[in-house]
Amino acid sequence: MEEVIAANLATVRGRIEAVARGAGRPADAVTLVAVSKTNPAGVVRAALAAGHRVFGENRVQEALEKFPGLRGEFPDLRLHLIGPLQTNKVKEAVAHFDVIETVDRPRLAEALAREMERAGRRLPCLIEVNTGEEAQKAGIFPAAADDFIEDCRGRLGLPIEGLMCVPPHDEEPSPHFALLREIARRHDLKVLSMGMSADFETAIRFGATHVRVGTAIFGARKAVQMAAK
Repeated sequence: MEEVIAANLATVRGRIEAVARGAGRPADAVTLVAVSKTNPAGVVRAALAAGHRVFGENRVQEALEKFPGLRGEFPDLRLHLIGPLQTNKVKEAVAHFDVIETVDRPRLAEALAREMERAGRRLPCLIEVNTGEEAQKAGIFPAAADDFIEDCRGRLGLPIEGLMCVPPHDEEPSPHFALLREIARRHDLKVLSMGMSADFETAIRFGATHVRVGTAIFGARKAVQMAAK
């Protein structure tokens, strides 16, 4: 398993570097976020043993089952929350994650601002934009994004560093990446988290600074038995 994951990581990194160079960007301009959701701690440890340190999890509870122990072994790992965050999980998210990529509504932004103030821990945050305006997906709609970004940065003082999106799976992703890039440009936001296993190379051409890749590293996702809450 370790050999396979190490080889997959090397392949994905090579593809990232090649596309970045082709776009006239430095080879290290793009951070690979290894999406470890539904994979057990042993699989994550294999990626850590291969030298990778940045991971993405969708659920707070699942991350808490895997990463506290791994941090003891690898204190330099960084954990991104890339799935929807419920307000009742904000305290745990602020305590255990290093980046929140899915700030998507005023109530959540307010809860994060309160908890960061209370905990004295300011995490870099990204605003999730629902570029496809899909009713079943999280994310602020593009038309409301400008006001929301300004409110988060101004009134709430959240450390907003960039934007994140998940384009509709059945649409060409390029227009969605271009839209996210334009919204970021208007607000001078430097971080763009966009692109997954199927389209991360396209995302890099549109300026992605972070790509979220799971299947190309860990293989097809497996169901993980969650501990009872």
